[in-house]
Amino acid sequence: MRIIGLLSVALLALSGCVTPPPPYQPVPTRPVAPDPHPEIDPSAWTVTPKPVDFDVLPGWHTADLAPGLSALRRSCDVFSRRAPQAPLSQVAPWVGTADEWQPACAALDVIADAQSARAVLQALFTPVEIAAEDGASRFTGYFEPTYQARLSPQPPFTEPIPARPNDLITEGGQVYQALPNGARRAYPSRAEITRNGVRPLAYAHPADVFFLQIQGSGRLILPDGRTLRAVYAANNGQPFRSTANWLMQRGWIARSQASMKGIRAWMDRTTPERMRQAMNANPRFVFFNLEPEGNPQLGPKGSFGVPLTPLGSMAVDTGIHAGGVPMFVQTRAPGLGGDWSGLLVSQDTGGAIKGPVRGDLYFGTGSQAGAAADTVNASGRLWVLLPRSVAARILMQNAAQASTSGPIVLSP
Repeated sequence: MRIIGLLSVALLALSGCVTPPPPYQPVPTRPVAPDPHPEIDPSAWTVTPKPVDFDVLPGWHTADLAPGLSALRRSCDVFSRRAPQAPLSQVAPWVGTADEWQPACAALDVIADAQSARAVLQALFTPVEIAAEDGASRFTGYFEPTYQARLSPQPPFTEPIPARPNDLITEGGQVYQALPNGARRAYPSRAEITRNGVRPLAYAHPADVFFLQIQGSGRLILPDGRTLRAVYAANNGQPFRSTANWLMQRGWIARSQASMKGIRAWMDRTTPERMRQAMNANPRFVFFNLEPEGNPQLGPKGSFGVPLTPLGSMAVDTGIHAGGVPMFVQTRAPGLGGDWSGLLVSQDTGGAIKGPVRGDLYFGTGSQAGAAADTVNASGRLWVLLPRSVAARILMQNAAQASTSGPIVLSP
């Protein structure tokens, strides 16, 4: 009876019987609002006219949904402050508008346990599978590292944690360096930046700073016991290149060593010159801000602007996917016991996260989280969970083009 009662509340929310969000304050800059329900470009999407049933999702009935639901509530708080008719995403308007998500977000409050969570989600959402045209998929893991650091250089803490430079500008998604004569150019590579020097925020071991830049954020422990957060501020706009692949191509590490642990071990035994050469093989360079640690129980803020939830948040390609939306993922994660499925929310991104079926699972803070994250590198499947009305509109818009059943196919 408890599930029936909770489900009734959720279905009432679907009909709009919920408290409306607080009024949106900013004044629109355009007199005519954009179409809140834009047609989907058929050249980019094809979609089966039949919704996917939750029973199709591998592991749906046994997955731990609690971390993903916690993350989703944070997303819903952001959605509630959006203009009601505004698409949640300009790059993925097919996920719907803020007002279309409001009933589903409100109904999350009735979830009391794992059984009711599954019942409510099934009542509110429709899973829509995403697939790359070439069939490519890849899931990895990341974490918030914790490193020893100093506020002035003291061996072995000699590598500066770089602050965002004043000459770095972004425009139209591109990153430029502003030159003294008023001209601009593409921002330099890692090798040139490190050769010319940076404005330091603090200092750590060179290998630790390198991996801090790959993870995108971390906690710095100072000798006086204070902990600071190194928070992502910007990058130099250069492409991300795999250091592991570069080392394997030269025979300096074996494939079995192509992990953060293996690369760090190689760095510890090689010469400083070779370590620098390997680091410079990845031209991407990340800059940071320093902030107080704040609540140590909360993860760092991802690109969506909310604290990340261990095994509830995921980094995705935000050139393709909307931020803040729930996704169900099936992959292989040795650090989680093997085959794994879970509810994750798209709350972050990263330089190496490219493609429609590409995700980086956030594992949490510290060495234990890092060890588990380091084991994840596998193919898998991904479903976006959309409010039923949004999924129904997608299916209707594409029914005329769909000649065969199957998942959504998203062109890279």
